[in-house]
Amino acid sequence: MRDHYDFSKMKGQKNPYSKQLKQPITMRVDKPTVAYFKSLAEELGMPYQSLINLYLRDCAFHHKKLQLKWVS
Repeated sequence: MRDHYDFSKMKGQKNPYSKQLKQPITMRVDKPTVAYFKSLAEELGMPYQSLINLYLRDCAFHHKKLQLKWVS
């Protein structure tokens, strides 16, 4: 890699696809769940939001469905 690059003449352009990469959302998550992901993310050395995103992406990719059985 070169020691010096001259970017002074370059015209900056925003990535036209940046809005399609991630969508900000608001969701309510209970405290123990957030604490779990924060501690796991700290062990892995990554932000907990990224870890949650990776987990949800894996669920969507593999079409995982939650199996709920209500006990009365």
